[in-house]
Amino acid sequence: MYPFIFEPILKEIIWGGKDIRLFKGLPPGDDKIGESWELSHVEGNCSVVANGASAGQTIDDLVENFGAALLGKKVLQQFGKRFPLLIKFIDAQDDLSIQVHPDDELAQKRHHSFGKTEMWYVIKATRGAALYSGFSRRINADEYMRYIANNSFTDVLHRYEVTAGDVFFLPAGRVHAIGAGCFIAEIQQTSNITYRIYDYNRRDANGNARELHVEQAKDAIDYTPYPDCRTSYVPAENRPVELVRCKYFTTCLLSVDKAMKRDFASLDSFVVHILTEGSAVIRDDCGNELSVRQGQTILIPAATQWVEIIPSPHAKLLETCVR
Repeated sequence: MYPFIFEPILKEIIWGGKDIRLFKGLPPGDDKIGESWELSHVEGNCSVVANGASAGQTIDDLVENFGAALLGKKVLQQFGKRFPLLIKFIDAQDDLSIQVHPDDELAQKRHHSFGKTEMWYVIKATRGAALYSGFSRRINADEYMRYIANNSFTDVLHRYEVTAGDVFFLPAGRVHAIGAGCFIAEIQQTSNITYRIYDYNRRDANGNARELHVEQAKDAIDYTPYPDCRTSYVPAENRPVELVRCKYFTTCLLSVDKAMKRDFASLDSFVVHILTEGSAVIRDDCGNELSVRQGQTILIPAATQWVEIIPSPHAKLLETCVR
């Protein structure tokens, strides 16, 4: 095996724009791309390998063929033969709907699926761009229904203006929404279950309102208000900076302007590198060498003992694994 790159799965969405193609160095188009699914094992949206001897194979093929050597023994035991993470870039040229995701227990009961815990890393944002995460004060389920009914739900949500480098951890149950002007890397559990709560009374091109899931969301929501839902961290050069650690994934920020070796010998997990800035060469212990650039996502198999990241001249990466 070797480090894998996948063909992006581009999603044309009404609130999308042009920035994903530009960011990834893809040919321009007239479509409004809202999301690029970089690494997906969601049914009907399986990523396809773009490089090397396995080009044309799907992530499903890789998991079936390589098992623990790809995922890690503990990952295989915990999640089975389903790659446990979905990696996306999101370009919001308009406000996304306000939504929530169920946890594992509720998702299994209702949908026979994993729940969805996720995180956001803001790659860039226009001046004044904002997002919602959590409640600004405590409410209960009955109040929730009243705020929805009178179109004032945003009054009780925590609104954050954002800039590049901001991080938000979104455990299942936390109400959230990405606002216009945000360009984000999203790391989440492999699940496509979303309860859409409020969509600003918007209509589609045919004049139809989007489907809402107000009742289903009521039991999925964590109504607890938190003082600050933004993750605090201190940036640093040439060493890993941990951003999020939970049972589903651990993500570090790597900002490098000189060669950095990453030792994975005792990790027992795959590693995903998401290039958010610059370019680099990645070498591994088997002699594989891969040139990567901004907008690419790399899957490093669990059997890999170490990699060396050689920036040219600078690179910024999100490094994610299961610990």
